[in-house]
Amino acid sequence: MSEPTGTIKAAVIQDAPVLFERGASTEKACRLIAAAASEGAKLVLLPEAFIPAYPRGLTFGTVVGQRSPAGRRIWQRYWENSLEVPGPETAMLAAAAREAQAWVAIGVIEREGGTLYCTLLFFDPAGNLAGKHRKLKPTAAERLIWGEGDGSSLRTYDAGFGLLGGLICWENYMPLARMALYQQGIDIYLAPTADARDAWQATLRHIALEGRCFVLGCNQFVTRDMYPTDPDIQQELQQQPEVMCRGGSVIISPLGEILAGPLFDRAGILYAELDPGEISRSKFDFDVTGHYARPDIFQLTIQRDARKS
Repeated sequence: MSEPTGTIKAAVIQDAPVLFERGASTEKACRLIAAAASEGAKLVLLPEAFIPAYPRGLTFGTVVGQRSPAGRRIWQRYWENSLEVPGPETAMLAAAAREAQAWVAIGVIEREGGTLYCTLLFFDPAGNLAGKHRKLKPTAAERLIWGEGDGSSLRTYDAGFGLLGGLICWENYMPLARMALYQQGIDIYLAPTADARDAWQATLRHIALEGRCFVLGCNQFVTRDMYPTDPDIQQELQQQPEVMCRGGSVIISPLGEILAGPLFDRAGILYAELDPGEISRSKFDFDVTGHYARPDIFQLTIQRDARKS
């Protein structure tokens, strides 16, 4: 990779999809990408599971040892509105990236056969689907609805202005998964999430300081009235608060300084100018895979082959 020069404007989009509607959510994502590009953004990040939804508050009718007919109907709707990759929706997103002349990363729910995956898609400014990362370990009840990714998608992308990559939500608590990206020299670390806790900000700042990289945290702002009026879904949401996810999107420098955000309790777009020079300056006193590493003591082995289904 050639040494990047100049700054790059990044955009982190905090918004909600048209929940459980694949087509409308894709169209909204394309509009948001265009809006960020109109402000000069050359890197655009959208949240985890933006298409068709992060199904917060739903049980899918599941308790240990039992699944309900209503829960299976909700699952059917979720599956039917998830994306095939590649497919018509990824073609629309690729076109939006090309029109924006920007790198775009977006969280989607991907379906392959009868299984769903929480996936982060990467599109380059030429309108190519550069790659994807499937969440390695869904968290808690997410394991009821999503399968597991593998090591083949633990990679970075040369964006010209730096090496781009990322992990999804609580994958970022996996030290070895982070190190897999650090080893590749990641410069801009994307962390789309569904975690709206104040404590999540400490995690993102730690990653920036540990990896000496820019960190873009991205979440949704979702209210209960955004959910479909489907009786099965509404029945499950009766005890949920009006604000289902309050956001917390943020952009952080390689020295852990907040450049934009955190944004809570509303939709919006955060912007920041990323200076590649900050990365080299930050590594003066700490380089996680260089002068502060001890390869004579520690070694990391990664199984990068795609898992056979």
